[in-house]
Amino acid sequence: MTTREVEHEITIDAPAAAIYQLLADVVNWPRIFSPTIFVDREPTGAGQERIRIWATANGTAKNWTSRRTLDPQVLRITFRQEVSAPPVAAMGGAWIIEPLAADRSRVRLLHEYRAVDDDPHDLLWIERAVDKNSTAELAALKANVETAHAADTDELTFSFTDSVRIAGSAKDAFDFINDAALWPERLPHVAVARLTEDTPGLQRLEMDTRAKDGSVHTTASYRVVFPHYRIVYKQVTLPALMTLHTGEWTFEENEQGTAASSQHTVTINTANIAAVLGERATVAQARDYVREALSANSRATLGHAKSYAEQKA
Repeated sequence: MTTREVEHEITIDAPAAAIYQLLADVVNWPRIFSPTIFVDREPTGAGQERIRIWATANGTAKNWTSRRTLDPQVLRITFRQEVSAPPVAAMGGAWIIEPLAADRSRVRLLHEYRAVDDDPHDLLWIERAVDKNSTAELAALKANVETAHAADTDELTFSFTDSVRIAGSAKDAFDFINDAALWPERLPHVAVARLTEDTPGLQRLEMDTRAKDGSVHTTASYRVVFPHYRIVYKQVTLPALMTLHTGEWTFEENEQGTAASSQHTVTINTANIAAVLGERATVAQARDYVREALSANSRATLGHAKSYAEQKA
């Protein structure tokens, strides 16, 4: 079997410990790395963890399970896929952070991999995916670490949640959100919805959504589905005012019925504020605009999910 080894590196103007910490906090990767859709983490011992990653590779959504060993003393994180997604037969590697100065570091990202049946075409596919994702991840890591202490970082990224109580089952409310292909029939603000699910539990959703002013905006998201209590997503085609939009729908049954929530995490695209809201518009105004638009859609969707579930009860 052919085993390929490859290394990518980048120099970052930040302390090595800060870089290590960002890499260690794997649940934040969807906010940092554009290919990463969602990460689920399970500690398995001191310095050990199992993670399940949903991410795109060459434009195709995949998921795999890896084990990681974290060593903060030498600033090294090793990983090996426990369950790989074809055409990958095996994949492993390491993040290595090397201090160059107090506020300057080199980050090396190592991979070694094999293809199913040693297929040369699959090896080439994996090579391209590893190169594309590694280059993108290192650039994103550099950008995030170097701006982590910027004065307006916290102002640009924010989270909020809308919730509703439902006198019905979590499964019925979940089904309404999960069946997004039916949203144009069920939700007034959705003009078109295109839902594909080639891998069970991993969806791609493209939507044309109507705004209050009558304009229509097209977005695309990947959704990871956990029946019947949670759907997490990441938008990959974004409206002009956002550089990041992740979120989740949750459904929890209680004595009163079901608590359903829609949570959003957003980063404002400052480059487009003037074009969308006017030359004098501020970041605060952009935050309010985005929150109101997203929240209005969430509240409307939750309201229709509530009616649907309560009619089923």
